[in-house]
Amino acid sequence: MQTRVCAIGGSSCKFVVSGGAVPGRFKQAQVTPLIKHDGLDISNPANYRPISNLNTISKVIERLALARLRQHITQSPNFNTSQSAYRRHHSTETALLRILNDIYGKIDEGQSTLLVALDLSAAFDTVEHSVLLARLENSFGIHGSTLTWIKSYLTDRTQFVHFGTANSAVTNCSCGVPQGSVLGPLLFIAYISSTANIAEYFAVSHHQYADDTQVYVAVSPTNINTSVSNLHNCLTALHLWFSQNGLVINPDKSEAVLFSTAQRARIAPLAVNQVDVAGCPVPLSGSVKILGVTLDQHLTFSEHVQNVCKSSNYQTRALRHIRSSLTKDMARTVACALVNTRFDYCNSVLYHTTESNIAKLQRAQNALARVVTNTRRTEHIRPVLEDLHWLPINYRIDYKLAILTYKIRATCSPAYLKPFIRDYVPSRQLRSSSMQLIMTEATKTEIARRSFSQAASSVWNCLPYEIRTAETFERFRTSLRTHLYRIAFNN
Repeated sequence: MQTRVCAIGGSSCKFVVSGGAVPGRFKQAQVTPLIKHDGLDISNPANYRPISNLNTISKVIERLALARLRQHITQSPNFNTSQSAYRRHHSTETALLRILNDIYGKIDEGQSTLLVALDLSAAFDTVEHSVLLARLENSFGIHGSTLTWIKSYLTDRTQFVHFGTANSAVTNCSCGVPQGSVLGPLLFIAYISSTANIAEYFAVSHHQYADDTQVYVAVSPTNINTSVSNLHNCLTALHLWFSQNGLVINPDKSEAVLFSTAQRARIAPLAVNQVDVAGCPVPLSGSVKILGVTLDQHLTFSEHVQNVCKSSNYQTRALRHIRSSLTKDMARTVACALVNTRFDYCNSVLYHTTESNIAKLQRAQNALARVVTNTRRTEHIRPVLEDLHWLPINYRIDYKLAILTYKIRATCSPAYLKPFIRDYVPSRQLRSSSMQLIMTEATKTEIARRSFSQAASSVWNCLPYEIRTAETFERFRTSLRTHLYRIAFNN
């Protein structure tokens, strides 16, 4: 017997689960004894936020199975290579870098990009077991005892809701993958891998991070009708596929945006005001939030920087209230965990952003450093950052880009970023042939210099030779940080 804990209306509610943890999918008839609490309709599934408490032995066994299944599934030709979730060397940052690189490339070619971010309702909870097992067998070649084991893993799970002294009726879980489990995420991304074929059929670019799906096309005044038509046809086909596979697109939470430069949008505006998603019109917005990063229509990142500064300053003020109770080392640890991680999250997309944005982030970091070290505002901040060994914001961006470039060169992963990291090979034998430089492509516009293909080569080629040729990642990371630290503080 296992328990799921849920917060409802400020109170604690337990989901008691037998046969393993299962998704929190409940029907109103199953919780009729628990209709109201503090004015909240707790029979509504949207009000449940369950947390699975899984058996430790079960997780150990799942991890052993994952070690065998992951490589087999992800290396299959039927697996979606544009899926970035739950894969080594893949992250939300690499996914965003690929999407933005495509957008910057189209802008450099004189085109805009129409992007739709799709939202799926309770995606993990609505996976049909029979369809999943059939897909594992037919698309990924899993059969025999392995498939039987996975079927046993998914089936015979039951659940009921326990609240106070009342219990709902026990019900079987006929769908969904166990959230919080080890195998659940891999099974889910294998389940939805077929969506890549739909996007490719309609010549629409796409990228996924778990159930977060982005589809986008290049548009210009000469091809706007064809491009928008392909996008609408693709969205219709995706809606049909999701419906046939037990998944539902939520048009209310789906977003659409047209990326372009401010000058191009002013001189040659495109006649696109909305996009049809699941039969509902979704109007174009000025920005869209993808994987925690706010992308505005002109890619200035001003709104994203403002959001980062707002959340960082909130945490800094909270730290200030308890600073007197902490030692310097403790305060530094808390600051790195709660605030510096916000500065570093997907900061590689801010390469060559405006000086105003960098200044805002730097002021937020300076305020945090003053709180950690109890430094007054009248004192110069540079010695404070140097004492904390905190790189300034612009150097943190270069650090992240160099780290990503090294990993891609060493592992050739993620595959969708590897084509942008090409070794420089001169037309004739030169001394630079053995310098391990990266090819730099020419661009027509200034904004295209912010793409990953340009940023990676610019940062990498400026590194000293002994850092570029580091044999191990640990040595590269240490040498890189020391190098940037010396430049930042002129040591």
